[in-house]
Amino acid sequence: MKKYTRTQFIILGAKAGTALLLSACGMGTGNKNETTTKEPADTVAKNKFVKPTKATFDLVDKNDKRYNVLRQGFNKRIDKYPQAIAICTSTNDVVAAINFAKEKKWAIAVKSGGHNMEGFSCNDGGMVINLSEMNKVEIIEDTKIKVQPGCILSKLNDFILPKERLLPAGSCGTVGLGGLTLGGGYGLFARKFGLTCDHLLEATMVDGNGIIRNTKDDAELLWALKGGGTGNFGVVTEMIFSTQVAPKQLQAHYFKTRKLDALQATMLLKTWMEIVKELPDSCFSGFVLNGSTLNILITNYDIANAQLPLQLKKLASVVDNYHSSSVGVLGKMLHNYYGRPGPLYFRNSCAGFFKDFNDIAPFISSIFEKTIHTPGMIYQVNTLGGKITDLGYEKSSSYPHRNYDFVSELQAYWDKPEQENRATVATTEILKITKDNGINRQYVNYCSLEFHDWENAYYGDNYSRLQAVKRKYDIDNNIRHPQSVKI
Repeated sequence: MKKYTRTQFIILGAKAGTALLLSACGMGTGNKNETTTKEPADTVAKNKFVKPTKATFDLVDKNDKRYNVLRQGFNKRIDKYPQAIAICTSTNDVVAAINFAKEKKWAIAVKSGGHNMEGFSCNDGGMVINLSEMNKVEIIEDTKIKVQPGCILSKLNDFILPKERLLPAGSCGTVGLGGLTLGGGYGLFARKFGLTCDHLLEATMVDGNGIIRNTKDDAELLWALKGGGTGNFGVVTEMIFSTQVAPKQLQAHYFKTRKLDALQATMLLKTWMEIVKELPDSCFSGFVLNGSTLNILITNYDIANAQLPLQLKKLASVVDNYHSSSVGVLGKMLHNYYGRPGPLYFRNSCAGFFKDFNDIAPFISSIFEKTIHTPGMIYQVNTLGGKITDLGYEKSSSYPHRNYDFVSELQAYWDKPEQENRATVATTEILKITKDNGINRQYVNYCSLEFHDWENAYYGDNYSRLQAVKRKYDIDNNIRHPQSVKI
């Protein structure tokens, strides 16, 4: 089995061969490569569905040559067959599509980018509302932008960075802004400016009854959409964000050590966690154990910061190789993190939030042992803290994990379907280790069907409040997936 460096999401330190994953991706726009997977013959629809006469959305059924392309998300492991896919280009299209699905009594899944790790942006036997064509972005005031949910991150950055504005978001260029925002959204700039959802000022949503809503009329709905997850209350069709002044430059620092055993990896993680807690808020860092090779990244856009060189020196003293990139223009530097379009075979999920090394000290070596000896396995820890912990942001959003300084992600990749079982077994074993050791908070954008207590893991004390919003806007549970908020 091939050992991936996850080129879709990985940062390549070109000359030194440094490879480091940034896991802010959570699933992208429809790819151009049609899958060859065929649906079982006895479930193929024999008749086309006829959409309402006045509806303008494009209805794609199983007889349409585009069907296999459009049902595919970023994860090739996910293989689902909706009855129909509604390609919408306006809020009114979404209204018509929801009403059509209600008449058919179909469950509705929502796809803005298609990056959901468990494929919740598709379903079996229902309707997928595809928002990939709703991808416009415009500046409406000097500091505000209006964006549709299908706008991918690379398009957003290419539009606003030349205007010297920034929306703090993830790193993957093909992730749709809809799903990223509704789950929280963190990346290279979150420690300085907060999460993507913290910049959401207003949203237009078509609820589960097909009624157009706006958060100007309900502050509780805005609260729920800021971290309350996707596919829960309705279909968001438009978002207004505040933006920040964009930094002009970015520099990356790369660290690498090879042929580690579990004990060595554990000690390096402890050292890294101690050092990066002192990083300036202008920095992001990721610790990535890919098999027995450790890659560490630190990015910084406050180039004149006098504190950072000392931390870099400390970290360089405990690894085999260290080098820094040249200082580059921000927009160009971010392209290094966009990755390729995909799709890939993988099984990724969150592996818990931590406050410090003490939270994971009793069991992390067991996880590293499994990671090192399982081909295709990656264990990553990213920095949080800074502005993410802002009390004002906490009060105004449903995102519940602000008091943690680190978030981890477990990843497994393979080339062929028959290689999946080995990755599945190892993933299940590692997630059981975390659960058995009291790690019970998880990031909804890094979801997993193995989180059986997902309501508490994703939303904590906010879950009952989110249920009240669900009852108000989707009492019939028309918009749903296996881990959507329950009535």
